[in-house]
Amino acid sequence: MLMRKQFFSLLVFGLLFHLACAQDKQITSTENISRILNTLASDDMRGRSALNQIDIGKAADFIADEFKQIGLKPYKEDNFRQSFIVDRSKVSEQNVTFGKKSIPEDEFLIIGELNTPITEKDQDLKQYTITEADDFSQRFREIVQKDTSKAIILVDKKHAPFLARFKRIYNRESITFTDQKKPSAGAKVFVIADGISNTYTVSQSRSNSKFPMFNVAAIIPGKSKPDEYVIFSCHYDHIGIIQAVGQDSIANGADDDASGTTAMIELARYYKKLNNNERTLIFVAFTGEEIGMFGSKFFSNNIDPEKVVAMINIEMIGKDSKFGPNSLYITGYDASNLGKLMQENLKGSEFTFHPDPYTTQNLFYRSDNAVLAALGVPAHTFSTSQIDKDQYYHTVDDEVETLDINNIKSSIEAIATGAIGIINGKQTPSRVEKLRD
Repeated sequence: MLMRKQFFSLLVFGLLFHLACAQDKQITSTENISRILNTLASDDMRGRSALNQIDIGKAADFIADEFKQIGLKPYKEDNFRQSFIVDRSKVSEQNVTFGKKSIPEDEFLIIGELNTPITEKDQDLKQYTITEADDFSQRFREIVQKDTSKAIILVDKKHAPFLARFKRIYNRESITFTDQKKPSAGAKVFVIADGISNTYTVSQSRSNSKFPMFNVAAIIPGKSKPDEYVIFSCHYDHIGIIQAVGQDSIANGADDDASGTTAMIELARYYKKLNNNERTLIFVAFTGEEIGMFGSKFFSNNIDPEKVVAMINIEMIGKDSKFGPNSLYITGYDASNLGKLMQENLKGSEFTFHPDPYTTQNLFYRSDNAVLAALGVPAHTFSTSQIDKDQYYHTVDDEVETLDINNIKSSIEAIATGAIGIINGKQTPSRVEKLRD
């Protein structure tokens, strides 16, 4: 009888120990996700604009504190900030006059810098129209991306709401790296055309300064392959304070990209607890994504791409994807076999990784994975964002209340499990075809 009781006691102890270990190794929790998400997307962060050092600094300090509590080491520096300097050029005044009419600020948008005023007498000036029948977004991209000349673009008044939205996205500042050659493309002036004259003047004045920016980055050194890196990344900035809707002017950026930042932090917590990474893991929250991907460009141009085995960039995972619950899509899916390898590690689960369904948007080279992907790294962005339908994108309504915490949780768990073979050195994804050296 005594032996039976001892056996039973050992059995219960073993079961409890197993459950305790299982709980200790759980990938994430809704409580942790909610805590991080609500902190990053709180009004106190004021939209985390990369151009406001106080606001973005609060977010950086919070992420750094999470890294410290997890037990991570700073990436290359003596603190978790990876700092760099950019040149900041800010519009102090701009005017557009057609005939005798001064065009209101909300009816024109100047893309690029004007060193000298534009008039109708400029011989190198091109003129385009965006008609009522045109797709404004498509026509806008065509003109801005494909033509390096100075141009006046007359926009049908039907597109005034689109112009106003683009004006919020393209702010009055331009940022360049200090050692970067200034762009040679001519300024583009989009103007709502409503009975305007053939004579016009466009002028702009700017103030220039040096400006510090900073990523937040940490590592877990690899055990047997320390010179092989696996990067988990996101961007932690958003667009800050924008035009008020009612009493609200804070673009909180809960989905974009507090959700991805939360995932990156929770992956760091899990892998540190797991403690079986043969390769070095780098966790980085990029700044300046919303104004030109400056954080990821700086980081990516200052790491040896040949040592980077994979980059998993996480962007907007707060809602169901086009493919429904328990799914993520991967940009540039067929450019490497990273997604297929990760799917193999999810056998038996309901979760699936899908190719990016928005191929015409060229998302593979429009997010923070872009530079390393161009250098041949299997660097991909993982997302659930239905970008063709998301009415909250870049608005004051991108709040935590619009997100599904369980969707974020399942996405984190899928990435964590899917990447196991890569972090423990048993799987190596194929390289992406290089676009640059």
